[in-house]
Amino acid sequence: MAIRFSTGLRNALVGTDGQGFGEVMNNGVLDIFTGAQPVSANHVETGTKLCRISSTAGTAAEDGLKFGTTGDGTLVIGTPAWTGVNLVDGVAGWFRFYGSGGTAGSSNTAIRFDGAVGVSGSDLDLTHTNLAAGATLTIKSGTVIQPAE
Repeated sequence: MAIRFSTGLRNALVGTDGQGFGEVMNNGVLDIFTGAQPVSANHVETGTKLCRISSTAGTAAEDGLKFGTTGDGTLVIGTPAWTGVNLVDGVAGWFRFYGSGGTAGSSNTAIRFDGAVGVSGSDLDLTHTNLAAGATLTIKSGTVIQPAE
């Protein structure tokens, strides 16, 4: 037997209504680092921070990343496109997405998630992982999916 989630439950879990994933993570920021992803999103960040992705590209007061609408258990990124300016040269290895007012460092209570960065089949796929200081990095599309089972 398998536990199966209804579309309504899946949408609520990823959604921007109430306290779903989209609501909790809306207005957050995404940092990209070199090296290997920590063993847990509770652990301190490792590597060198290459870029901070926010809807304002860090050129004004950060207003945070927006998520779009929910459907069939899928949450898409919102508009404007997610952009940031690379801080230093380096090879992207992993990312951490911080909820609004995100907390860096070691924490068991911070609202955040991590993932691997690559060019294909990673949690965050970029056109290339060699980031150059001063260049703008733009993420135009992406989804968060709540599986049905």
